[in-house]
Amino acid sequence: MHPLSRRIADVLALAPDAHAIEFDGRWFSWNQVADMANRVASLTGRTDVGILLRNRPVHVAALLGVLLGGGTAVTINPSRGADRTRDDVAGLDLPVVIGEADDLETLVPAGPTGVTISDLDTHPRAAGATASHTVSDGVAVRMLTSGTTGPPRRIDLTYDMLALSVIGTDFSGSPCPAEVRRGVAIVNAPLVHIGGVFRVLQCVCEARSFALLDRFELSRWADAVRRHRPLAVSLVPAALRTVLHSDLTREDLDSIRAVTSGTAPLSADDADAFTEKFGIPVLTSYAATEFGGGVAGWTLADHGQYWRAKRGSVGRAMLGAQLRVTDDEGAPLGPDQPGLLEVKPGQLGPAADWMRTTDMARIDADGFLWILGRADQAIIRGGFKVMPDDVRNALESHPAVQGAAVVGRPDDRLGETPVAMVELREGEEVAALDEYLRTRLARYEIPTEIAIVDRIPRTPSGKADLGAVKRHFDDAVGAK
Repeated sequence: MHPLSRRIADVLALAPDAHAIEFDGRWFSWNQVADMANRVASLTGRTDVGILLRNRPVHVAALLGVLLGGGTAVTINPSRGADRTRDDVAGLDLPVVIGEADDLETLVPAGPTGVTISDLDTHPRAAGATASHTVSDGVAVRMLTSGTTGPPRRIDLTYDMLALSVIGTDFSGSPCPAEVRRGVAIVNAPLVHIGGVFRVLQCVCEARSFALLDRFELSRWADAVRRHRPLAVSLVPAALRTVLHSDLTREDLDSIRAVTSGTAPLSADDADAFTEKFGIPVLTSYAATEFGGGVAGWTLADHGQYWRAKRGSVGRAMLGAQLRVTDDEGAPLGPDQPGLLEVKPGQLGPAADWMRTTDMARIDADGFLWILGRADQAIIRGGFKVMPDDVRNALESHPAVQGAAVVGRPDDRLGETPVAMVELREGEEVAALDEYLRTRLARYEIPTEIAIVDRIPRTPSGKADLGAVKRHFDDAVGAK
């Protein structure tokens, strides 16, 4: 049994009657989670197992069960729309798919063995015998990426990668906690995204109970914070901005000592505004599914010492990662020189190769990393380069703007021009945003069209779905 599977099994047996997961006002015990996980493991074994994942306790147990059995959990998002999900499942050609009855009936074509789950009080049911086969490559989770710029794809996360991230570098010799930890974490990231899987596995491997939310919703999240008084919480930038512009007070969040934020860019202005309003430092990070988690981030100690001088950075290398910036030919550049970011993730071990990202970045002499934008999203407008993140940051600095997304639109004369989708804060109205931008951007950076919408389409990880944003503007052109 892999050390990650062993740690899960040991923690599930630590205190069977203690609280493990709170969901929708009800606590479930470690024994209930363990019983379901063990039953799933016995049904699936060392098999590639698709899971139609939703943020519910029984789905957490199903994921843990696949890992207990040494299988590979293939994440499937049942919320992407029936047609796309059916096509996804058919293309995967899996021997087993786990899901709730309605999801299996609606989304899974004939072929895979269906394992039906409903809640932690009801045994899973398999429709026929599962066709087990040996998983030889050590893959724990075949994880969906966020699909920001195109269709989501899957990245293989090995047992070693996840163990290093959630247990530590000495995961093979790290002892299991002697007892369930005090305190309750809050998990609101979706399980179909690496942030949700990471948070759940981290809580389980640390023997920490957690409140599971089916999605981030301000009032329910704030209620969980007031009741459980966590010392740290994780908020994607869109959620952080929702909290920032809410009526919540310092007293509502007075237990929190730090907020971590990743998955998408967060402006230094928003981070500072959050700290000024609530007195809580915001620790941004840099991660990707391909890396198996985070490779750079802020610590509380670094934040206290360096934030004023390094504001806007996403922190320094962590978890054994190595970072460098290179030119177009791959030659390393010196401190503060902008170029393409390359990463050696610590999760991949000392023999890992350098991985070239599509992010423009710079690294200073102290090792702090700044992400300057996506090289593959640069908009070339009549020969001028427009970085969408620069335009988005300018739009989001307007006090009435809740969020923004910027993409390029083909133009017969200029090649491309930037266009923007803007979501306003509740109850706000705004006019002449282009005039506001004239004092903050170059003329060629100002969007040729700004669409005000009720809600920006987002991926499960909370990032703007740039493909959907592009389609919005393409459809608008086609309708003219």
